Amino acid sequence: MRNTIIISSFLALLCTGCTSDDINTDPNVAYTMAPEPLITYAEKELSDYMNTPSVNENNFRLTMQYWQEVTYVSESNYDFTSRNISNNVWVDTYVNVLNNLNKAKELVEQYQPEPSELNAWPAKKQNQLAIIDILMVYTFQVLTDTFGDIPYTQALNQDQYPLPVYDDDAQIYDSLINRLKTDVNKLQEGEGSFGAGDILYGGDIGKWKKFGNSILLKLGIAISDSNPALAQSCINMAITGGLITGQSQNAIFRYQAETPNFNPLFENLANSGRNDFFGGKPFIDFLNTTSDPRRTSYFQDVNGTYIGQEIGLPGVFTNFSAPGIFAYIPVTPGNLITHTEVAFYLAEAAARFGIGGSPEALYKNAVRASFMEWGYSEQEAQDYISDNPYHAANWKKSIGEQAWVAMYNQPVTSWNFYRRLDYPILQAPPTAIANAGGKVPVRLQYPTLEATTNGTNYAKAAAAIGGDKLTTKVFWDIH
Repeated sequence: MRNTIIISSFLALLCTGCTSDDINTDPNVAYTMAPEPLITYAEKELSDYMNTPSVNENNFRLTMQYWQEVTYVSESNYDFTSRNISNNVWVDTYVNVLNNLNKAKELVEQYQPEPSELNAWPAKKQNQLAIIDILMVYTFQVLTDTFGDIPYTQALNQDQYPLPVYDDDAQIYDSLINRLKTDVNKLQEGEGSFGAGDILYGGDIGKWKKFGNSILLKLGIAISDSNPALAQSCINMAITGGLITGQSQNAIFRYQAETPNFNPLFENLANSGRNDFFGGKPFIDFLNTTSDPRRTSYFQDVNGTYIGQEIGLPGVFTNFSAPGIFAYIPVTPGNLITHTEVAFYLAEAAARFGIGGSPEALYKNAVRASFMEWGYSEQEAQDYISDNPYHAANWKKSIGEQAWVAMYNQPVTSWNFYRRLDYPILQAPPTAIANAGGKVPVRLQYPTLEATTNGTNYAKAAAAIGGDKLTTKVFWDIH
């Protein structure tokens, strides 16, 4: 695993602190700089990965059967190796996000404050380090949820560990939970942070606390089956600490209208000049069956109707419903965690453990949050809920299916709901590759580059998880 620091043209106006006077150094590389540009870049790269529909990086819109490919259907049939997709996932997360955050952490720790800053610096430094670590926790959770055991303790130290070992995924979760609790406790409002360099929250510590607690809730919900005692402890602590409770607190990356800083959906659907995706039949059929008003936002109609293609099969673009207009707008924000997502976690916590209130009331609140997120009225939400009520006898079905609909623009998160709740019931296409074993993938295979360059540790990890396969479950997916 190579540890590389990458800076994008997104940061050109922010890198005023970057200097290089030595003729033996690369003038295009930032050797001395402030941490803010690295935070900006890491946040953008994290958002880009979580939101891109690029078949070279993130295929979870296809895996969750929201979309289907128009012409080249390999990824819809779970061939993720031909394009070395896992390699790209690791570059997106380890290199572009985690290594840049790690470098920002080093810069914060090394910074020598001016005399005028001496009194305020300790608290500001503590806030900055906590924010950096919260973003690291988020990213490591995404990685271990995707692959299982991953390089963790040795992952970001190329000099000492050029071939890092893989850590046990359950132990990684324990570490992430402890880190996050510490981070949230260290945040101090009114003491400064990264300001404008923080695109997610503009340095608002109160919102960072809610973000941190919401991730703690997410971690707790994830381990509900594998470690219910720790899950309940995390859930209760997160609720007590204060969660994201409205759209104004969402962790979203605000894109710009100009290249190369627009939303990756726009980049792949509009700016590319290609028509590579339309709706998947299982999802659009579900929306049609439930007469879901959100169809008009999620997709474009075909002569007044919404039509999805069979999973795994190509088709004529104009015969099926294209993604909604939101995906063709360059400044559509990138989601990391939203009020809707948090609301569904709370509904699940109540259904599983009796925590936080009535499961039915929280289910309604979660569905309502999705309608509000997409600009629909309270009455439209209420009518839909009346037609699609909560069923306590099969709460996993109620929450799982409605989370599937609500997480339409958060496909990585949707995949977690699906694996944890076993709803919706999705079928692999008959054309799927043999490695899928006739099932929808519940894991990505490790990068081929790891097998060739870090072979010994890769082999140990593959054996430890039960095989480097699409059908191997991560530790918390036990049902």
